[in-house]
Amino acid sequence: MFNENDNDKYSSLKLENQLCFPLYAASREILRKYTPFLKELDLTYTQYIVMMVMWEHKKLTIGELGKYLFLDTGTLSPLLKSMAQKGLITRTREKEDERIVNIEITKDGEALKEKALQVPVKMCSCFQLPEQDAKDLYRILYSILQNQEQ
Repeated sequence: MFNENDNDKYSSLKLENQLCFPLYAASREILRKYTPFLKELDLTYTQYIVMMVMWEHKKLTIGELGKYLFLDTGTLSPLLKSMAQKGLITRTREKEDERIVNIEITKDGEALKEKALQVPVKMCSCFQLPEQDAKDLYRILYSILQNQEQ
């Protein structure tokens, strides 16, 4: 696919010709780099991205949160239960429609925001990626995600 000099009929099956592989491997490496910084906050990466959305929006339904994070309710529900047990968020059912669960950040969850300020700074020091390349990569990856919504 990507190696133009490869005329082998099986070239599309070569790992080096797969767009998915460097995305997968880079994602794993990035998550590995996050781990020690997030341990200091007692958060997993998925809990961290939930907190980023909650710091911005304060109160959302599980469905709204899932749209921001590209995660389904089945993935979010156990995660949010554990975060509620930690005191970072509350979960309450809508009185009019009990299928809707509201998530709201707590004072403890809000306080964690101050400690989390150093995480992006520390992560930037882990990768030697020129700013323009980072912006291009961000734009391309979000383009992929947005095309999947349609």
